[in-house]
Amino acid sequence: MRKRKNKLLGFFVVAPTIVAIGIFVYGFISWTIRASTANWNTFARLASGVYESVGFRNYERLFQDPRFQTDLWNTLFFTLFFLTGCLIMGIFLAILLDQKLKGSRIFQNIFLFPMALSFVVTGTVWNWVFMPGTLPGNPAGINVFFGLFGLQSLQWRWFTSTDSIGNFNFALIPVIIAAVWQLSGYTMAMYLAGLRSIPDTLTEAARVDGASAIQTFWKIKFPLLKPITLSAMIILGHISLKIFDLVYAMTGSGPNNVTDVPAIYMFELTFRSNRYSLGSAISVIMLLMVAIVIVPYLLSTMRKEA
Repeated sequence: MRKRKNKLLGFFVVAPTIVAIGIFVYGFISWTIRASTANWNTFARLASGVYESVGFRNYERLFQDPRFQTDLWNTLFFTLFFLTGCLIMGIFLAILLDQKLKGSRIFQNIFLFPMALSFVVTGTVWNWVFMPGTLPGNPAGINVFFGLFGLQSLQWRWFTSTDSIGNFNFALIPVIIAAVWQLSGYTMAMYLAGLRSIPDTLTEAARVDGASAIQTFWKIKFPLLKPITLSAMIILGHISLKIFDLVYAMTGSGPNNVTDVPAIYMFELTFRSNRYSLGSAISVIMLLMVAIVIVPYLLSTMRKEA
């Protein structure tokens, strides 16, 4: 009888959360999917409340849209370089801090500090760095730095550049640098925790067998860090796929949409052009992209725990 009361009490405690998630998460997702298959591409049609199904016509229009195609390529390149940069910088900083040198705790806090900032703040600050003159007083930026040292040949039109190699737009470079700067500290913290959890007996045994420090890292430590690498890739991957605030604060969509991403296009379609169905279709596509990354990881984690 007591167990039954405890179960009922637990149910009533959890029930409000379940209801809230059902309404505000899955309910709104269902409504968005429904809107993406409607003809609500003007405010008048949405206000009328008449649902006119058009099937997958909005999705077809998107994938035939050159701007959305550019958005997908930008997302792909941003994700690849962002993940690579964060992982490389993270493990490099973690190895340095794992040496337990004097003052390493101070540098650990310094490397983690960018995580305390929002993407909007980061985007604004790095916009000043790459585009000097955006504030009164003409603050120094990257190009000014190059000019002071006589390196005019390295000066570049960072955000206004429409140069590209294939489908990769060079204007994405400053956005990638800013994103790596902000989140490489996160991967550093994960790798540092992983390195310090490796038993000293393993590394000592390797040294006894004559392994060098580099061999010890690649043969013993690095394989043990694979779960951390996977976790970092999943978390950073879903951040990059739905990136909005950093890009919007730094460049917007850029000239000729060279730094455009799906979230910015969705924002402009929905809240500036009243094309609600197309905006909803982009939202569903972004949800599917994130789900492709997250769901397999969650399933494998649940199987391991079981």
